Amino acid sequence: MLDRRAFLNGFVGCSVAAHPLVTPIAFAGSPDSGRLGDNRLVVIILRGAMDGLDVVQPYGDGELAKVRRKLLVGPDNGALDLDGFFSLNKSFDLLHPMWRAGELGFAHAVSTPYRDKRSHFDGQDLLEAGTGSVEERGDDGWLNRMLQHVPGLTSGTAYSVGLDQMAVLAGPADVSDWAPDVGVTLSPQGKRLLELVMHDDPLFQQASSEAMEILTSLSTNPGPMDGGEDLMMMGDDMMGGDMKEAPRNIKRISNGTVGRLAEFTANRLRADARIAAFSLGGWDTHGGQARGMNRAGANLAVAIMRLRQDLGPVWAKTTVLAMTEFGRTVYENGTAGTDHGTGGVAVFAGGAVRGGQVITDWPGVREEDRYKGRDLMPTRDVRSFAGWAMRGLYGFDRDIIENVIFPGLDMGEDPGLLA
Repeated sequence: MLDRRAFLNGFVGCSVAAHPLVTPIAFAGSPDSGRLGDNRLVVIILRGAMDGLDVVQPYGDGELAKVRRKLLVGPDNGALDLDGFFSLNKSFDLLHPMWRAGELGFAHAVSTPYRDKRSHFDGQDLLEAGTGSVEERGDDGWLNRMLQHVPGLTSGTAYSVGLDQMAVLAGPADVSDWAPDVGVTLSPQGKRLLELVMHDDPLFQQASSEAMEILTSLSTNPGPMDGGEDLMMMGDDMMGGDMKEAPRNIKRISNGTVGRLAEFTANRLRADARIAAFSLGGWDTHGGQARGMNRAGANLAVAIMRLRQDLGPVWAKTTVLAMTEFGRTVYENGTAGTDHGTGGVAVFAGGAVRGGQVITDWPGVREEDRYKGRDLMPTRDVRSFAGWAMRGLYGFDRDIIENVIFPGLDMGEDPGLLA
């Protein structure tokens, strides 16, 4: 019997690790609050290597437009201006009001210590393990190591959803499982075979991904939750009544798997849970990136907006961190997509963050400024942002964060992530 990792690496390639149907979720908390207090932390793993240069576009760096002629950037091409240098991909327009409200921000040119091989599996393993190299990863994830330093942690307040357990919460600290009812008729082997085929054919990749996403959403019984209209109304209010540019499938997504994951997350966080983690796939945009970004961006936007809506007053004490395994190439490829890269973007949101800023030591995108001439140069370890969030939210000693939770991490100066 093949083990999962050997089978996926040897037979399927990178698609399964990046696929939108692989959607785990997990929680942890302590009913007596204790060290975790009333603050909430939500970690979203964005599987597939999100293109940070397309999400938060440095249109003020004129070099990018020279190498991205199909992946148009900047406000003149429909993106939403952030600060005169960076613009937000229009697929994330639902989140733009949160930027203006100071509840959304980004860390640019960041990455884990992972370099060069650009494997989804290794990249995600390292991101969730929180170690300095693939060889150093153990059996637990960095959120679990954090929880091991929380006295009085109880069972029943940590959950994992989907085909995979969240490795970021794997370890001795107790966790439980939860999954939405999803009636997908394809077997896991059938889905994996489709992913193997579609990954090497940009046209089939796009059509197959859309079909499986729609199948999953339509075959999911929303049950008592019917919040799509509420989300549309909330977005309409926040956008000043203009929702014409919102993705057409927002209501379906909100009533589908992503909306249900966010709703369940919010319900648990309003109760005893203090820590949550889940993943969203669909970011592996080798071809037809504009359409892929629209789908994946809508999913992430709905997840964050749904959390904001359903958490109510708890949102003021919530920090959301969305992180991906690595970025993508500076230049676009011949199929209007991008290939696996290095530096990328992390997203932070919530009432507890100091939003309205792009935190970066911007390296530039000229060929001589890139990592090995092809990728955005990472100038900060993405783990440091999670570390500073832990320190600010829960008061962990810097020594524990740098040597135990994230072994070998240099947190550097406080980036001002939290309000």
